[in-house]
Amino acid sequence: MTETQRTRATEAFWGRRHGKPLRPMQAEAMDTVLPARLVDVTTPAPQNLRALFDAETDTVRLEIGFGGGEHLLREAEAHPRTGFIGVEPFVNGMAKMAMRLSEAPLPNIRLFHDDATLLLDWLPDASLDWIDLLYPDPWPKKRHWKRRFVSDKNLSRFARILKPGGRFCFASDIDTYVDWTLIHARDHEAFEWPARSSLDWLTPYKGWAPTRYEEKARREGRSSAYLTFIRR
Repeated sequence: MTETQRTRATEAFWGRRHGKPLRPMQAEAMDTVLPARLVDVTTPAPQNLRALFDAETDTVRLEIGFGGGEHLLREAEAHPRTGFIGVEPFVNGMAKMAMRLSEAPLPNIRLFHDDATLLLDWLPDASLDWIDLLYPDPWPKKRHWKRRFVSDKNLSRFARILKPGGRFCFASDIDTYVDWTLIHARDHEAFEWPARSSLDWLTPYKGWAPTRYEEKARREGRSSAYLTFIRR
């Protein structure tokens, strides 16, 4: 195993990649819809990421771990001049997205079906306007905290690819992960947390619609925090 492979082996930010067997229509959508949508990190990245999209775009936004794609699809519909790259290693989540794109083929969405760090390392410097990390796996047990996606290394990746003034938005209903993220971002020289009062992190983002994870958290009595960090 090479040093790069050993490093990648430690960056396991998800658990399993497969859930229930795919239904025939999902499998067909994966075969027919995804090939034209997937970002190929084995080829050189365009210096201007707007070249990735079939739509005319002014800005480019990345969502890491889009789950079933509800938030990504809503935002792509609401902001047709923004190009969205969605990352999801979980097969069933990608299958749901493929099905939805087969029904509503939004031209401003591209997808990546693997470890997000591979994509982050492929993207050019200062090429993104916005990064969303919404309800990531909290890895609640202390021995698993090293698997949390928010880390010094990944914040440095974010810092490299975000434009000055770009946003990193993080939402979670797990207090320990919110605190973890605040501490890591506070200690990173590239990011500023502009919040001035509790309303700044307790108020959902503009135009926000609850994700299914958030709805589950509310049913179970947990509130959420919505953090926004600005690239200096």
